[in-house]
Amino acid sequence: MTDHTATVKTIYAAFAAGDIPSVLGAMSPDIHWTEAEGGPYGGVSVGPAAVLANVFMKLGGEWDGFSAVPQEFVAQGDTVVALGTYAATFKATGKSFTAPFAHVWKFRDGKAASFHQHTDTAVHRRPMA
Repeated sequence: MTDHTATVKTIYAAFAAGDIPSVLGAMSPDIHWTEAEGGPYGGVSVGPAAVLANVFMKLGGEWDGFSAVPQEFVAQGDTVVALGTYAATFKATGKSFTAPFAHVWKFRDGKAASFHQHTDTAVHRRPMA
C-alpha cells in the first residue's frame, strides 16, 4: 500500500464519519475536483471551499444517507484509483439509488491535487425525478 493509498482510505473514512474538515484538509489549496458531466453536480470545482459549496453541501442538503464506499484501490506513482459504490436517498422524492464509481485521485506534495469522478450519471439522477 502506498502512502497515497493510505491517504485516500483515510479520506473515505472521514467522509463516512461526517468529518468534512478532515476531508477538505487532505486537499491541496488548488485541487481540481471534477464531478462527472451529466451528473447532478457535474463540472469542475477548484479549491476545497468550492468543493464544499458545489458538492458536499449539496450532497448533505439534498440526500439522506449518502455514502461512497470503496471496495478496491489501484495505485501507481502519484495516482490512486478507488472503485466502489454510491448509495443514497433523494430527500425530495424519497427514492434511492446505488451506482458503481471509479474515482481517480492524483497527488502532489502529499495532498490531493485532483479528483475525477466516473459513474453512471443516469442512475444517480433517476431518484431526482
